[in-house]
Amino acid sequence: MEVRIEASVAGQRLDKAVAELTDLSRSLANEQIKDGRILVNGQAKKAKYAVKEGDVISYELPEIEEVEYVAEDIPLEIVYQDEDVAVVNKPQGMVVHPSAGHTSGTLVNALMYHIQDLSGINGVLRPGIVHRIDKDTSGLLMIAKNDQAHVALADELKDKKSLRKYWAIVHGNLPNDRGVIEAPIGRSEKDRKKQAVTAKGKPALTRFQVLERFGDYSLVELQLETGRTHQIRVHMAYIGHPILGDTVYGSKKAVPGLQGQCLHAVGLRFLHPRTGEMVELSCPLPEEFERQLKKYRGMT
Repeated sequence: MEVRIEASVAGQRLDKAVAELTDLSRSLANEQIKDGRILVNGQAKKAKYAVKEGDVISYELPEIEEVEYVAEDIPLEIVYQDEDVAVVNKPQGMVVHPSAGHTSGTLVNALMYHIQDLSGINGVLRPGIVHRIDKDTSGLLMIAKNDQAHVALADELKDKKSLRKYWAIVHGNLPNDRGVIEAPIGRSEKDRKKQAVTAKGKPALTRFQVLERFGDYSLVELQLETGRTHQIRVHMAYIGHPILGDTVYGSKKAVPGLQGQCLHAVGLRFLHPRTGEMVELSCPLPEEFERQLKKYRGMT
């Protein structure tokens, strides 16, 4: 496809002009520019190229990938279940809901097979999903089985009445036994695929307590008071103690014998949406996490 540069956008960077004049996002425009798929008058240019009036830009519109979900017989540990709520122990490496590039093998695919009744508030692609945890984070996740339960559980999260407890192995020896990290989180301006602490971000608060120290590493318990994307990972990296195995916000080097990161949603506490009674659940650490702990305990 082609578009001609008008006087109103002349002088702008190529990536910005393409995003303004076409259906491509700026990040997609940048990808196509790097790959040489966006041409200016038939020639490849850099993203910082200042477009001129009359320049002819050729570009590609990506094919739209149809995203749908189907029930799949994927093993799933259901920790708790009644007529309103289910709590599952999500394994590390499992994406929560289908999206472009992840249309099968997700938690939603598994839920559709194992739990027939799910709330529909978040639409057909996210049935029952009240909150999320990252693909490479394991542990407890609340699932709503009807819309009334979904509203009640979501309100609890919003009003900070429920408790989400995580354990993580982090790099370094934290100076304090406990503390609060209060720093706004938003999309990184340097890398739009990542989150970062930024003044333009939304309020984010994480509480931490050191459980064990292993010299160059620490075992910490964390509690979320807000639920920003990658919150724990961003906050721990921000204070200089990234999660072990987190190659996005921490060291790019893989940890021998470890797939993914040592971050596990170990505990969950909430008021039952129908009875009002307190429900408190926990689940054991994954094998890989336990192996790392044994290794570091043996070194101290």
